[in-house]
Amino acid sequence: MHISDPRISLRPVTEADQPFLLQVYASVREEELKPTNWSATQKADFIAMQFAAQHHAYSRYPAAEFFLILVQQQAAGRIYLQHLTNTVHIIDISLLADARAQGVGTALLQSVCALAHSAGKAVQIHVEKFNPALRLYQRLGFLPLEDKGVYLLMSWNGAEMVEKHNIFLT
Repeated sequence: MHISDPRISLRPVTEADQPFLLQVYASVREEELKPTNWSATQKADFIAMQFAAQHHAYSRYPAAEFFLILVQQQAAGRIYLQHLTNTVHIIDISLLADARAQGVGTALLQSVCALAHSAGKAVQIHVEKFNPALRLYQRLGFLPLEDKGVYLLMSWNGAEMVEKHNIFLT
């Protein structure tokens, strides 16, 4: 997958990346756990348990690719993609707090959209309704397909979105 921003690259996830991936997962869940009265140990145990369950579930996706996101050669997050017949499904995209609001997510999503567009596919992602990145997806032309309670299934659908939202695809 070509990424137009030269600061950003991807590499396949390896088993050695598990501690970093746990760190990314913990950073994404940090705000959610702040209001709890749990100790730091309880939070860490909960995060570890949830990460292990998520990792197991994600490993069962057929036709999936798991990438580490590198920003200036430093690990900054993860992006997991599933290639289906008519869709590129973003299983997960997560960035460490320091990499957020720096254009990294935008560049990655545009690259995924370009990849899907060149194959005549749509892009889909499940997004929690309270996720601040929801605004980014909407700005890039993702539209809600289905309300699944806590999540919205959102879709980006090729050429019509390129024109309607002036998405730059390279």
